[in-house]
Amino acid sequence: MYNPYNCFRISLFLLFGSYQSKPNKMAVEIITKDDLMRFKRDLLTELAELIKGKTTEQSQWIKSPQVRKLLHISPGTLQNLRINGTLPYTKIGGVIYYSMADIEKVMQSKKIHNK
Repeated sequence: MYNPYNCFRISLFLLFGSYQSKPNKMAVEIITKDDLMRFKRDLLTELAELIKGKTTEQSQWIKSPQVRKLLHISPGTLQNLRINGTLPYTKIGGVIYYSMADIEKVMQSKKIHNK
C-alpha cells in the first residue's frame, strides 16, 4: 500500500545522499529552503504523473454499473448483450468486467451511416 510518509523519507534519503563506506562518517550538505521547495515541487509533479498513469491503466476494465451508465442502458439490456454474445465479458468471483476495447468495437460495429 502506498504510504506518502515512507515515500517522503526515501526521497529525503536520496536527496541528502547515502552513507559513506565507514559507518561512523556521513556526508553533510547544507539544504536551503529554496532547495526544499524545489524538491517539493518536483516530488509533487512526479506523483501527479504516477497517479495520472494509474487512472488510465485502471480504466481498461470496467464493471457493469459503469457500462450501463456509459451506454445509457438498463441492467436487462446489458444482460441481453452478454447472453447473445454481442458484448464479451469476464467474470471473476461474481463480478463482471468489460474491456473498454470490446465496448468500442461493439459501438463501431453498430454505427449507423445515414445517406
